[in-house]
Amino acid sequence: MSHSRVRGLRAPVALALPALLAVAFLLLPLIGILARTTWGELGTHLTSPGVVEALKLSLLVSFWALALSLLLGVPLAWLLARVDFPGKTLVRTLVLLPMVLPPTVGGVALLLGFGRRGLLGPWLEGTFGITLPFHTSGAVVAATFVAMPFLVISLEGTLAGLRPAYEETAASLGASPVRVFLTVTLPMVAPGLAAGAALTWARALGEFGATITFAGNLPGTTQTLPLQVYLLLQDSPEAATSVSLLLLAIAMAVLIALRGRWTGQAPDRSRGRGPLPDGEGTGESPATPVTSAAPAVFPTPAAPATAAASAAPADGKAAAPGEPPERWRLHAEVSGFNQLVLDAEPGTTIAVVGPNGAGKTTLLRALLGLTPRAHAELRLGELDVTALPPHRRGVAWVPQDGALFPHLSALANTAYGLRAHGISRAEARRTAQHWLDRLGVGHLADRKPHQVSGGQAQRVALARALAARPRLLLLDEPLAALDQTTRAQVRHTLRGHLDGFGGVCLIVTHDPVEAVSLADRVLVLDEGRVLQDAPPAEVTRHPRSPWVARMLGRNAWPGAFGPDGLTLDAGGRLVVAEPSPAGSRALAIIAPEAVSVHRQRPGGSPRNVWPGTVREITALGSRLRVLISSEEAPDLVAEITPEAAAELGLADGASVWTGVKATEVTLVPL
Repeated sequence: MSHSRVRGLRAPVALALPALLAVAFLLLPLIGILARTTWGELGTHLTSPGVVEALKLSLLVSFWALALSLLLGVPLAWLLARVDFPGKTLVRTLVLLPMVLPPTVGGVALLLGFGRRGLLGPWLEGTFGITLPFHTSGAVVAATFVAMPFLVISLEGTLAGLRPAYEETAASLGASPVRVFLTVTLPMVAPGLAAGAALTWARALGEFGATITFAGNLPGTTQTLPLQVYLLLQDSPEAATSVSLLLLAIAMAVLIALRGRWTGQAPDRSRGRGPLPDGEGTGESPATPVTSAAPAVFPTPAAPATAAASAAPADGKAAAPGEPPERWRLHAEVSGFNQLVLDAEPGTTIAVVGPNGAGKTTLLRALLGLTPRAHAELRLGELDVTALPPHRRGVAWVPQDGALFPHLSALANTAYGLRAHGISRAEARRTAQHWLDRLGVGHLADRKPHQVSGGQAQRVALARALAARPRLLLLDEPLAALDQTTRAQVRHTLRGHLDGFGGVCLIVTHDPVEAVSLADRVLVLDEGRVLQDAPPAEVTRHPRSPWVARMLGRNAWPGAFGPDGLTLDAGGRLVVAEPSPAGSRALAIIAPEAVSVHRQRPGGSPRNVWPGTVREITALGSRLRVLISSEEAPDLVAEITPEAAAELGLADGASVWTGVKATEVTLVPL
């Protein structure tokens, strides 16, 4: 439903009347303050010595309370938002308690905890000479006690909405947890932090009950502005009204400045967004249907080109021009959801493919040390990095959406890993600009991520990972956001960089062209297990996974041999030229061009003939791919010419017959 239609709805009287009464109930006391204020004496009241002294003390106490809340509350909010630990619910309850506790009860609790006869008070006084009750420091403690929850709750909600991918990517670039927190987390949650800080300060400025109970009401020491109002009500109600108006104005100013952040209204982030300069995609990659898969046969990868870039170790030391890169062999033993052993020589690129849920991203995260689902015993070269935290492994990754830091420009994003390794700002920026230029986005160096298209952002993310010179490079569908033309260009550029890379690169992809053109090996996963690990040409000729076969554009039917041929798991029977022993399992692969389509039952040589119905016709280059369903066999894809389709009169819903020769069936043992 659009916003205009929502605004056009008429409120029922049964709801509108109570709502108006609620507004009047909240508004009337404020109008009372405005109506009773003696405007002519407002300046006199607000500049009286007692009020000025109380105002100075209130500002002192509130700002100290804000500082203490930031010091203690920010780490607490991060802990609640990011870490699961026993008693977390209890801790959050303790944070919320001062917000619902009567302020005077809070003051009593502070007395029993920090007073001279409290649990901690005697120790503080005897050891450090600190006495909190009836002292300005006591007013600060009281204000912090009641105000800090506003900061914690506001910031926790903002942190919970921040995707961990940003922090994980920063760690993979070599940033320590403290650096990640200071340079990525805090800048990205700055609006929520500012909102919580403003609310905390305003609440501390207006604190009354806990302060008078715990710290007393001593002029110049603990008598803040709210306590001054309380005293003025007894001797000078007009002055009390004037001071109340001042506090009301401050509170209203804070709420207006927040612009709905505390009330849950999302800020409009669309304003100020830059254009999408080159018209590339937005980052969404539509799923490719089976009937539009790539051709069944692909060329083998080209021979490696001359190294286009030199790699350096992840310790931040820049490689000298012409210096050969260090070599990092990979050995990983992965357990948990993924069960596999992975070995690769330096310079190897491995494409990781498989259906959704196969464990592809889990494998990458296990190598990064970022998931409890799987654990990797990881050795890079001669270094065993298993026990090292992510930022010290020298493993960089590019997540599916790039996870560019939105508060940094493209240049600063690319230089982030270099700066984390201790490289000087000037050198890091020069190197970052070099990588941006190589990937064709150097002219966007000064733009923020929201000012570039999805494809451009993905190229910046690639530049950032390559610039960090890792020992192991992990790419999770790095080209998915690019249009076809740009994808081919970036694929060629990336191939050149990978040829000169001294470590191992793993690329998760669903694109068969990408797997063949970039990878030296293809690792096929299903439910965390390896189905096949072979060169691309071998996987193309003899895929062992139905999903991979379909990705390559083939029909793939698993089944078990019986007395009459291959009994298919999805139903039906297939006659093959060379049957195997009964009970053995195999994957039958049928090329779409080997499927014949007829309007009448064919005669002659086909051993496998099924009636069916045309469900979908799609174009693939100069040919058509026809999806045919049948009650006697699994869905079958045939590839024919447009002329043949026209001659047969094919259309969705048409009844046809399909035929496959037994000699056209390729069997892969399972």
